[in-house]
Amino acid sequence: MTVSLYFLGYVPELREMIAPKPEISAIVVCFNEEENIRACLESLKWCDEIVVVDSFSTDRTVEICREYTDRVIQRPWAGYRDQKAFAHSQATKDWVFLVDADERVPAALREEIQDALQGVGTRYAAFLVPRLVRYLGRWWWRGGWYPDYDVRVFRRELATWGGADPHERILISGKARRLKHPLQHFSYRDIADHLERINHFTNVSSGELEAQGRRWSAMDNVCRPPFRFFRSYVWKRGFLEGFPGFFVAATAAIYVFLKYAKLRERELKEQNGSGSG
Repeated sequence: MTVSLYFLGYVPELREMIAPKPEISAIVVCFNEEENIRACLESLKWCDEIVVVDSFSTDRTVEICREYTDRVIQRPWAGYRDQKAFAHSQATKDWVFLVDADERVPAALREEIQDALQGVGTRYAAFLVPRLVRYLGRWWWRGGWYPDYDVRVFRRELATWGGADPHERILISGKARRLKHPLQHFSYRDIADHLERINHFTNVSSGELEAQGRRWSAMDNVCRPPFRFFRSYVWKRGFLEGFPGFFVAATAAIYVFLKYAKLRERELKEQNGSGSG
């Protein structure tokens, strides 16, 4: 017994080999995702627990979710950060895996996560996962969307939430390590869906800027959009994707332009409201 304890204490690799299998909770936040949710949950069946937080979907989302888990919780939408933080709080396993409804976990990533948790998981508080977008009939290795590393796998008790909508962040107490294989992200159904989401997310982003006390500057609208286009189309080699690369770079610039234009619009509405009083 003394010899066994000696080896467990001083040979980390041996300790990890005989340690019990780490358990992991998948958390998914969704609303009206009947087109995506089945494929997402199917790719998460290997997890020890699946927790879904739904914002009272009006389609078949909840019905489909209940085919995969009995941990389906309906809760009014509270913003991206707070809704995901709530889902995190409902997980019961030591590790948590955050996946969006329009994402898939391929076999290579599943195996890498399982190997990492079993092998070196005791040394880390989190793992950063790259994300690969599928859009306009191709995988976007270029143009600025890849690798988009983000904390997705983390110890439940060592994580809190920060950032601002729609760019919430998981804050980790401890070391993190990058994984190699990406999540597959089916971000937009088509161009119309892409443009609708730009309109939605620029509303959210401009609201967060206002809440943070950020004031509009003409330089934001003049300088930031061209730089964003240059970054996507030239620096990140979007031009190698032909016209789709140009389109993605242009919409990225439009996103930035609209975010700050809407901030200015909010300021003008506030000024007019104050003046009319």
